[in-house]
Amino acid sequence: MKFETLAVHAGYSPEPTTKSVATPIYQTVAYAFDSAQHGADLFDLKVPGNIYTRITNPSCDALEQRVAALEGGIAALSVASGMTAITYAIQTIAEAGDNIISASTLYGGTYNLFAHTFPQQGIEVRFADARDPASFAQHIDERTKAIFCESIGNPLGNVTDIAALAEIAHSHGLPLIVDNTVPSPYLLRPIEHGADIVVHALTKYMGGHGTTLAGAIIDSGNFPWAEHKERFKRLNEPDVSYHGVVYTEALGKAAYIGRARVVPLRNTGGALSPFNAFQIMQGIETLPLRMDRICENAQALAQFLQDHPKVESVQYAGLPNHPDHELVQRQMNGKASGILSFNLKETSDDARAAGARFLDGLKLFTRLVNIGDNKSLATHPASTTHRQLNPEELALAGVSEGMVRLSIGIENIEDLKADLAQALENV
Repeated sequence: MKFETLAVHAGYSPEPTTKSVATPIYQTVAYAFDSAQHGADLFDLKVPGNIYTRITNPSCDALEQRVAALEGGIAALSVASGMTAITYAIQTIAEAGDNIISASTLYGGTYNLFAHTFPQQGIEVRFADARDPASFAQHIDERTKAIFCESIGNPLGNVTDIAALAEIAHSHGLPLIVDNTVPSPYLLRPIEHGADIVVHALTKYMGGHGTTLAGAIIDSGNFPWAEHKERFKRLNEPDVSYHGVVYTEALGKAAYIGRARVVPLRNTGGALSPFNAFQIMQGIETLPLRMDRICENAQALAQFLQDHPKVESVQYAGLPNHPDHELVQRQMNGKASGILSFNLKETSDDARAAGARFLDGLKLFTRLVNIGDNKSLATHPASTTHRQLNPEELALAGVSEGMVRLSIGIENIEDLKADLAQALENV
């Protein structure tokens, strides 16, 4: 089936008891076992089935199958938020004493997790230049467990050459983990370019309506964990925390996503609620339609801002003068998603004050810290999503003091242009 059909049908067909056409919301905590042996077999991963909603739930399972189908993976794990997905994606294979290599241009919450929280837990994160894949290699050592990047950086809008970074990762026996939140699988499927693990804040474009928190990890099934026994011991040796199972032997290609479910999810509890899974599935059904309109609007507004006399620069890879424009053509068929940022020309205000004055003048764009909504949104990263970064860290992340980030929605393009034009008059 093609993408648009998978978005509507993958993961669920009318179930035999009620024949419900919509995916039911299985609002239950636990599930009955057929016998004592059945319960034991479920816990030993010998048979598939449901044990407890913190680990599995039929509503969440339907969502996981749909997201895995859209990304071209073998399996997925749904969790409570995008940040939960990123945390578990790393914790599944890394522990105290290990390190990962990450692009420095990241969403502010991810940067904070990597720069401060993980090091407090003994996992070091070493930062490299997303536009220079070779810069990742110089940080790799025997305790490195993964390379991480965002397919499109938030808020900078830079596009990562996934194939080039995958080549670096695989030449060193490492998996490549890609946060694909900003383009969504409709525009870009990182697994097709060599990524091994994909993570999502389903809260954003996949849900699309700004109502529901959710995250997901998708496993390509392609990384040969069993060939790297020394580096990935937790997948290749008996797990005393889960009945001595050896994940690569019990689950084969699904060893990684299986451990993600029964170790970090089971033990720390960042589970997705069945109702939220239902809500995200509703959003996914219209993902292709929404993304086409969002990309059309974003391209037009990027050009409008670039031509405006009060705008110094626009960061949107759909523009021909953007350094990543060629990657957009090669990886995403010319569609650069709905995130763009821009800097105002120097005025008598300082940069932060100019950005604030612009934001305060908006009437249609909503001022908040979210992306991927049907509604158009605006924020000032240096004082919100990246507020915890010092000036050096802001520079490393590519965020200037006066940068304004826009998340473009599906409204009429003339109304959006008019709102930006009148807000720019306030600067």
